[in-house]
Amino acid sequence: MATSQANGLAPAAGKSEFRNQKQKQENRDESELLTVPDGWKEPAFSKEDNPRGLLEESSFATLFPKYREAYLKECWPLVQKALNEHHVNATLDLIEGSMTVCTTKKTFDPYIIIRARDLIKLLARSVSFEQAVRILQDDIACDIIKIGSLVRNKERFVKRRQRLIGPKGSTLKALELLTNCYIMVQGNTVSAIGPFSGLKEVRKVVLDTMKNIHPIYNIKTLMIKRELAKDSELRSQSWERFLPQFKHKNVNKRKEPKKKTVKKEYTPFPPPQPESQIDKELASGEYFLKASQKKRQKMEAIKAKQAEALSKRQEERNKAFIPPKEKPVLKPKEASTETKIDVAAIKEKVKKAKNKKLGALTAEEVKLKMEVDEKKKKKKK
Repeated sequence: MATSQANGLAPAAGKSEFRNQKQKQENRDESELLTVPDGWKEPAFSKEDNPRGLLEESSFATLFPKYREAYLKECWPLVQKALNEHHVNATLDLIEGSMTVCTTKKTFDPYIIIRARDLIKLLARSVSFEQAVRILQDDIACDIIKIGSLVRNKERFVKRRQRLIGPKGSTLKALELLTNCYIMVQGNTVSAIGPFSGLKEVRKVVLDTMKNIHPIYNIKTLMIKRELAKDSELRSQSWERFLPQFKHKNVNKRKEPKKKTVKKEYTPFPPPQPESQIDKELASGEYFLKASQKKRQKMEAIKAKQAEALSKRQEERNKAFIPPKEKPVLKPKEASTETKIDVAAIKEKVKKAKNKKLGALTAEEVKLKMEVDEKKKKKKK
């Protein structure tokens, strides 16, 4: 009996300890569980982790465009060298225009074939070998965003794609610096290589740009987030109060019709029945008149209309014969006595002008010239 009681107490004590541990874990700060320590890196996958290798061979193939053939032919030895370090074979078929990667018996990393597949995909999308080979690293990933089907109009698509690149590639460069990613815009796709957090932001910016949201708004938000991340106190708090809230300014208003129909209030009763022609005649008394009397009334109404039309026409004709209103005649102003013309002075000027020859000197100028000549003669003597 003693042994059974001891055995019964042991599991009860174990349960209480387990509950205490669980409570302690729940009491821990959530921010401590979510944050990763600075400088921590996941240990690299080595051959010791998988000494027996893989059971079966895996392979992936991708096609490449004709214009990439020359570049791939040139850099293919470097691609093979990079993949051979991870025991992956790579073949280039120029006839079919395809690249193939496959595992070997020595391959120990099961995920390296996925990275090799991403490498050949990036090379096919005009990414340089120097950037594409980074995908083989553990902390680097890639994302190929298809943008061709997001905008139907071709001209609009080209404009929005150019907006993503920016003048002289400035917008793309700013995005690369903020997300720590390499971005390549080529044709109908956008290729991005970098850390997972950066790729998420790149995809959001690219899709928003194709939805007619300018990338500068997202770049501004990323800059604010970058500064907030430096503060250790704000890491666990919400950043919504710091982020800018942009509103759509040019909202297309629905065109309103010219003639607006006002809805009448609902009534359960039907509308009153309209009066017939006979009812109208009965009300006015025409129904009881003879045929000749009705005819006479109609003729009188027609003659009255004709007389009215004739009078209007006559008025319009008479408008042409009505003289226009004349402007009042203004009296000429009397000449002021102050500004009288001196006739005698004008006559003297005219006489002098007649006596004077064209280009000839005046009398005063002639005297001065004579005096100057006499002085020169005296000096010579």
